[in-house]
Amino acid sequence: MRIISGKLKSRRLSAPKNLPVRPTTDMAKESLFNILNNTYYFDGISVIDLFAGTGNISYEFASRGTKTIYAVDAHFGCIKYINETSKALDLDINTLKSDVYKFLEKTSLKADVIFADPPYDFEEEQFLKIVNLVFEKEMLNKDGILIVEHSKHTDLSKHERHSYDKRYGGNVFSFFENETTEEE
Repeated sequence: MRIISGKLKSRRLSAPKNLPVRPTTDMAKESLFNILNNTYYFDGISVIDLFAGTGNISYEFASRGTKTIYAVDAHFGCIKYINETSKALDLDINTLKSDVYKFLEKTSLKADVIFADPPYDFEEEQFLKIVNLVFEKEMLNKDGILIVEHSKHTDLSKHERHSYDKRYGGNVFSFFENETTEEE
């Protein structure tokens, strides 16, 4: 995996082979960050990275200047790798070893961007539970966005908070936003 932009641009990272992960491809990640770059100043936002895996998305935000990042994953090896890599690269990424659903049910954290990259073999209900918990717990700041990565075989577009999808090969990013009124 490679960091696309920011202070660590072009830096390559190699995660241990024994981690149960499927990192977001560089092409899909670059496209995602091009979208986000048109919406946010990275140094002024907070991020929660759910199912963080290798930390691929967290490193990208940190490289671009995001100061408040929480990486959540249930796998000890993933959390250990993110901690070691963050320390080696002098990045301030807060890690939380937790089942994502339990984290979502108990957290009081809020963020501008919440990114979730659960296993692609999840059932649609499992994906939607993530979306529902984020909105029930009011975890997004005003003008915040939830992005869920999934395969092209999953359709989350019927959710009331769904805004749009962006497709890159077999990857899909579904975007969800707080309700807005016409006067805003």
